[in-house]
Amino acid sequence: MATFSKQLSFRWADLDPNFHLRHSVYYDFGAQHRVELLEQLGLTLKVMQKEHIGPILFREECIFRKEIHLADLITMQTKMAKMNADASRYSIVHELYREDVLCAVITVDGAWMDTKLRKLASPTPQIVVDALNSFPKTTTFAAL
Repeated sequence: MATFSKQLSFRWADLDPNFHLRHSVYYDFGAQHRVELLEQLGLTLKVMQKEHIGPILFREECIFRKEIHLADLITMQTKMAKMNADASRYSIVHELYREDVLCAVITVDGAWMDTKLRKLASPTPQIVVDALNSFPKTTTFAAL
């Protein structure tokens, strides 16, 4: 998969008192986009529940470059920045663009958890490894 992008639409409730997108909305859109991408790649929430695995985040960071307002047409692109061979650890980058202007970059570092044992785990179902290997990659993609 070369790219995974989505046009975002905002609600009045997404704005802060300064009439631009409030900071937590960026993270919500990133989380939703990751889930949609995994679903599109066959790693559905139902599969995760059946296999007793779930994604967790160690770090979530957003760099805010330009304000985003209610009527702005924003496209989010999601790509894999780093991943180890067994797909147990990863870094994903979301870039939010208004036309060709980069407005924000969200970076998350994550892993997989065994939802029964409540401990970190290497994903054993091949569908996890296949899905993450199918992720679009950044130009600076690196193995962990």
